[in-house]
Amino acid sequence: MKKTLGVVSLLASSIALAAPSNDDLQKQIDELRAQLEATANAVETNAGSGSHVSIGGYGEMHYNNVQGKDEDEIDFHRFVLFIGKELNSTTRFFSEFEVEHALAGEGKPGEVEIEQAFIEKDINDTLSAKAGLFLVPVGILNETHEPDTFYGVERNNVEKNIIPATWWEGGVGLTGKTETISYDVAVHSGLNIDTSGSLVPRKGRQKVAEAAANDFAFTARVNYKPMAGVAVGATIQYQEDVTQGAANVDGQLLEAHAIVEQGDFAVRALYAQWTFDDKIADIADGAEKQSGYYLEPAYKVSQDLGVFARYSSYDNKAGNSADSAVNETTVGVNYWLADTVVLKADYNQADDTAADETTDTFNLGVGYSF
Repeated sequence: MKKTLGVVSLLASSIALAAPSNDDLQKQIDELRAQLEATANAVETNAGSGSHVSIGGYGEMHYNNVQGKDEDEIDFHRFVLFIGKELNSTTRFFSEFEVEHALAGEGKPGEVEIEQAFIEKDINDTLSAKAGLFLVPVGILNETHEPDTFYGVERNNVEKNIIPATWWEGGVGLTGKTETISYDVAVHSGLNIDTSGSLVPRKGRQKVAEAAANDFAFTARVNYKPMAGVAVGATIQYQEDVTQGAANVDGQLLEAHAIVEQGDFAVRALYAQWTFDDKIADIADGAEKQSGYYLEPAYKVSQDLGVFARYSSYDNKAGNSADSAVNETTVGVNYWLADTVVLKADYNQADDTAADETTDTFNLGVGYSF
């Protein structure tokens, strides 16, 4: 018994010696509290500077059934990611990364592209500047082309083949705005049209990939919104040599458009025209003038369902006397599963007057953005 009491007494003495005093406990608590507060402040600081990262994107898959030809196709046409970062209250970064046709690489149909990567700086409340890789300010679809924002499975061929959308360049630009007017001016890399080909602007896009920069382009645009639901705009671009030294051919693009949305009705209209130096006709007859237009009325049957019709005409050899235009009529429907998710169906008839050929195509599509 005495031996047991001795052991207990020894243990109690050891615990008493090992146990911290009240002052020690309070000191440990204060140190722990300080560590927690420092951690919380660090998290709050990081959240304040890092939470302004934005991520978005869009994608679309198409099915094209060409009547009378063995050319039916299904294609995941575009997969796009946007990444932006608010660097401070007046400076931001924006980028757009795209994979076209699902597979890219040697022998594959697709491409991997950076369509945007620029820094934008607010100069004041109404003026900002940007530098880097950006979309050329022209047309209706070139800057806003998420599939839920337009009718039709495929983008219209006027903006595709004349402007040519989607079109991006590297350079610097200014954007200004008032309550009813906005404007853009930019100096940027230009086209490099191959003089051995058909001399169409679309094939002259360099996509800022080790692009020839012997001659830059100048672009100016103005948009006017006189009232809610009404917007009109116009762009002019000039490049002293669209062949980058190969043939010394200057080019000028003029484009004008209007968008009217009143209640359930909407109308889009656009005209675009390239005018090149006459010497280009010696290389490709009629290519000194290339133009196109379209008119697209639409009606929202309900909040989720819309129908449209589009008539368009474009001609990459409008400078010659022969009729070489491609005239298209498209009718179709959009059904929005959500505000930014859409199912599409349309029927397109294209009359190629130069080839004396008419092609009918039935198209289905699904698209999304976030």
